[in-house]
Amino acid sequence: MVYTLAMKTVYEVKNWLKEHLNNERYIHSLGCADSAKKLAKMYNLDEEKAYLAGLVHDCAKCYSNEQLENILVNNMSFEKNALINPKTYHSPAGAYVAKHELGINDEEILSAIHHHTIGKLNMTTFEKIIFLADKIEAETRDKIWREKILSILPQENGLDKSLLECYSYTIKSLIDRKLKICLDTINIYNELLSKIE
Repeated sequence: MVYTLAMKTVYEVKNWLKEHLNNERYIHSLGCADSAKKLAKMYNLDEEKAYLAGLVHDCAKCYSNEQLENILVNNMSFEKNALINPKTYHSPAGAYVAKHELGINDEEILSAIHHHTIGKLNMTTFEKIIFLADKIEAETRDKIWREKILSILPQENGLDKSLLECYSYTIKSLIDRKLKICLDTINIYNELLSKIE
């Protein structure tokens, strides 16, 4: 069955991912797709659309930094501030790859891919669940961390509280490793904190 938001079937997308990702990243992508579908059901969103977004969110993850930079510099407009760490390049580049290599033209899916690593201010619920699915999928992520987030989700404002927990962890980890922190990360953290206070 052809998924109407992509020019390829899910089967074809999976075959493309198998060719372009290492095995661990492919398994992670399958886990993220399953997690995204479950979160979409929780929040009354399109489950198949969420599955596809979760499946392809890391489609550019195994590209070299040089390939990623080439995509970003030659094909996209982006804030340099958001790209202070090469580990985040695959997100905006992935949106380009998803559109031009996999034929995905749904803007919400492309935006969710673009922002699944750093996020953005005023994320939609769809963008939030793809961001979160990446962090809590059951195949490769830490079980204790996953269970912690799953225990927060049913609470009032549980989605934002779960995201805040992710950002808190990320910021602490970056500080511990003496790595630069994107200003967007700080701004999103502050926005989420204001929402749940």
